Amino acid sequence: MNRLAPSLATRWIIGILVGAFFAIPLVSTFLFTLRGTEGVSLEHWIALFDPAASAAIKPIWTGLGNSLILAVVTVAIVLLLLAPTMILVNLRFGRLKPMFEFAVLLPISIPAIVLVVGLAPIYLQIGRTLGTGTWTLAFAYGITVLPFAYRSIQASIDAADLRTLSEAARSLGASWPTVVLKVLAPNLRQGLLSASLISIAVVLGEFTIASLLNRQVFQTAMVVVQKQDPYAPAIFTLLALAFVFILLLLIGRVARGKGKARS
Repeated sequence: MNRLAPSLATRWIIGILVGAFFAIPLVSTFLFTLRGTEGVSLEHWIALFDPAASAAIKPIWTGLGNSLILAVVTVAIVLLLLAPTMILVNLRFGRLKPMFEFAVLLPISIPAIVLVVGLAPIYLQIGRTLGTGTWTLAFAYGITVLPFAYRSIQASIDAADLRTLSEAARSLGASWPTVVLKVLAPNLRQGLLSASLISIAVVLGEFTIASLLNRQVFQTAMVVVQKQDPYAPAIFTLLALAFVFILLLLIGRVARGKGKARS
């Protein structure tokens, strides 16, 4: 028995305190959405599907659609650019790993408003060449998610023997695209899924960059709608959290299933 481990009562107290820290704001928000003209009611939830009230919350639907597109593009950047680069650095350029790690972790130490100051001239040129569509924010979001996605993928890389797997596949005649897609990627599935989830969560919750670059996304749209209807943004916040929570459960289930299959 480990004498340094906390007692059962201590673990329960810590669990209750941590659970209350997350549960109290969510329960309070949910109870707020149930405030009706005649007491507790679901009228604000039902109003989301009322054609008469659809015009008031239309910016939220538009912003949500833009954020989902941004999430897809950002995840593509993580999976198609960051992950292969990390595999290449770990297999062929080990000496560059400290420098590479410093570069991808640097955005977490830079405030978002400072990033916008540096990105504003770049986005001026992007607007002239690619247009001012909201999807272009994915380039900025791809930078902000780098530290979080890197840690998730690197944890899976450290747990897998990439060099042995790649050398075995190459000795059997597999090309490098085949090695990456059919040999290494399945062994990094948990890290790739976790990085994708974190990227989606960051995109759905980001406000500063989108607001300062004057793009309409989920968070900026909720601020606009909140001035007219405070209940709709609260409901969409709960739905967004539920969506991310379901994604987390699905990723955990897929990862466990893959682990059982391999064992």
